[in-house]
Order: sequence, then C-alpha cells, then structure tokens
Amino acid sequence: GKVLAKLKEKGLDKNTLIVFAADNGLAMGSHGLLGKQNLYEHSMRVPLIVSGKGIPKGQRSDAFVYLFDLFPTFCQQLGMPAPKDLEGKDISGILQQKTKSVREQVFTAYRSSIRTLRDRRWKLIRYPQVDYTQLFDLQSDPYELNNLANKPEYAEKIKAMTDDLRKQQQFYGDTAPL
Repeated sequence: GKVLAKLKEKGLDKNTLIVFAADNGLAMGSHGLLGKQNLYEHSMRVPLIVSGKGIPKGQRSDAFVYLFDLFPTFCQQLGMPAPKDLEGKDISGILQQKTKSVREQVFTAYRSSIRTLRDRRWKLIRYPQVDYTQLFDLQSDPYELNNLANKPEYAEKIKAMTDDLRKQQQFYGDTAPL
C-alpha cells in the first residue's frame, strides 16, 4: 500500500505496471504430503496479478503462463524488442483481453524425480526414477485423486501426452530421462 500511495503521490501511478507474483504453493497434507516435493495442482500454481495502464481492471484469466513470460511482456509494454532466444512468451494480449492464451500446455519439473505435462483437461505426471505414471482427468477429478494410468482405455492418451512431454523437455533443454 505504501508503494502504491507513493506512486500516486508522485503522479507515476498512471504509467506504472504493478506485478504481484509469488513462489508455488506448499502441500499442507494434501495427498499425504508436506512441502514442495510434488507437482499436484495444489503445489504448482503461483499467483500472478498484473495491473496498470492498458490492463482492464477486475478481469481474470485461466491462461497457462510461466513467470518467465513476464520479461518479454515487459519488453513489449515498454516498446522495446525482447531478446530472440527467450523461452518466455509475451502475454500482453492476455492481459489486455485480446487473446485467450499463448500456449495450450504447461510443462513442469521437480528436480530429476518428477515431470509433468498439463493441458486444459488432462495432466500426466511421470516419476522416472521409480517408473511410475499418473494420469488425471482434471474436469472430472480436479483434486487429482483418481489415477487413470493403469486403465487400458487411457493408453493412447498416455502415449500422446508422453510424446508431448518429450517435446517440451527438448524445447526447454531438459535431459532427464522419462
């Protein structure tokens, strides 16, 4: 509040982007876990609030974004070119409600022990060190309690998502085995 008040006092509030972001969540007993040693939804999402000139107030988005998308977004907002080799994407269109998303999947990793790929409906979690896979239908199971990976009818879904997971690993330079 003090920072916002000072910006307003100095007349800078109309030309300043305010960004609030934080670290990912902590498992506090969910799935029988404590800490950050997992990639369930309750522990991998982070808050991101952006406010300022050109950004409609009070709007929400469920777009898949990474915090490293902020740097190219700031470059765009400042009218300067972003470096070409960034992994992040400019999310200005999402912030200004001109586009719904910049990606259809998100890839996450925890050390060398867990890899995850998530899209709007499905989430694949792979534990390569113990050769274990989980598949969740987030529409019908948002709390990730019903692992579908051992059901034969989901074998093609697992194969397709594992292929996409490998592509994401390659894009991000992740060499951990699946």
